[in-house]
Amino acid sequence: MSAANTTWPLPKFYFSVTGIPGNPVFQEVSGLETENQVIEYRAGKSAISAPIKMPGLQKLGNVTMKKGIFVTDQALWTWFNSIAMNTITRSTVVVNLLDEIGAPRMIWTLNNAFPTKLTGTDVKSDGNEVAVESIEVAFETMAISIP
Repeated sequence: MSAANTTWPLPKFYFSVTGIPGNPVFQEVSGLETENQVIEYRAGKSAISAPIKMPGLQKLGNVTMKKGIFVTDQALWTWFNSIAMNTITRSTVVVNLLDEIGAPRMIWTLNNAFPTKLTGTDVKSDGNEVAVESIEVAFETMAISIP
């Protein structure tokens, strides 16, 4: 079998995120998940001893994105600080998993997204790591597509 006919999984290190003010470049995105809650039901005089399980409400987790801190870069703080009681401008955040030429191969679209938590870096006098900040984003619906 030739190498040209072989299908390989996509590497997860080549991705892009759009839809966040200031267009920051992230080094990590985690929490792209959804699940259906389970409803258990059993009729009063049912002969079955175990309950019937049915799909219930869909549950979406928050997505956490991490990036390095740069001098004069306050894009995440500005976006987070724009939150006021029920007046936040929601946005559509798109996470693209890219192939080797930079074309999107898998797309997660987070609709009506807004920031819920901003975490600065931990500071240690004996550390030598890069300063990293993270932002947690809540959203209402997620669509997964393959272009």
